[in-house]
Amino acid sequence: MKKYLDKFLKYLEVQRGASPHTIRAYRKDLELFFESASDEIDLSDIRGFVASEITGGRKKTTASRRLAALRSFFKFLHREGYIKANPAKLVSSPKLPKQLPRFLSVDEVFSLVEKPEGIGFLAARDRAVLELLYSSGLRVSELSALNVEDLNLREGMLKVRGKGKKERIVPVGTKAMDALKAYMVERALLKKPHEALFLNRKGTRLTDRGVRRIVMKYSRMLALSGKVSPHTLRHTFATHLLQSGADLRVIQELLGHSSLSTTQKYTHLDIVHLMDVYDKAHPFAKEDD
Repeated sequence: MKKYLDKFLKYLEVQRGASPHTIRAYRKDLELFFESASDEIDLSDIRGFVASEITGGRKKTTASRRLAALRSFFKFLHREGYIKANPAKLVSSPKLPKQLPRFLSVDEVFSLVEKPEGIGFLAARDRAVLELLYSSGLRVSELSALNVEDLNLREGMLKVRGKGKKERIVPVGTKAMDALKAYMVERALLKKPHEALFLNRKGTRLTDRGVRRIVMKYSRMLALSGKVSPHTLRHTFATHLLQSGADLRVIQELLGHSSLSTTQKYTHLDIVHLMDVYDKAHPFAKEDD
């Protein structure tokens, strides 16, 4: 079955619009599985692989992700007629602990987006990157993939290419638009013609890793507790919208989630927030039983 791996990865790239990062991860997970699997792969091979991942000290999230890769691979083989049944379909995922996404408080995120100081291209770019991540809740891959033509400064809108190359239009807040306008002035002074909206100091596209470095740099300067990533700002965007009374389906559209169930984790987060506020503010909350 290993001979079908390249066909499967090509399918992910062309038909599913998977990112290079996703394709690399699938290849790594599947090649690892093939190292220990028998020639005639069956249910026991897959169960044994998942079990060995957990007993070998891997996190349950890693084992679960690798099982998801196997399910997709065997589903592809079954649909294309290469195998009669999908053996991975019957393997249960490891039970994962429920983890609520981390988010920043309003004061923390305001301090973060205002932290890049000074003048010049890099300072203007960093301010625009941080403002846009919080203003529009973009994935890091979506932000780095933006082109100049995707930005409508007049209307304050942005065309975003999400997972599976699905496009959506998102609004950009006033503060983020001001930061983007200032950045575009500095960008023009570079005289580096490039379709990418965000550039590095060499005048080429700013990568996902570059965006992460910007976020980590300023969060460390502020000594914010815990690891702060671009995804933290995405979670913060969604959480603050929900706390302000935004409809869950509106948040779903803005985030580019294909399923509402993916967005619903923020309702749990909001309940935790409300309980925390209650415990701190309600006069009866601290009384003994």
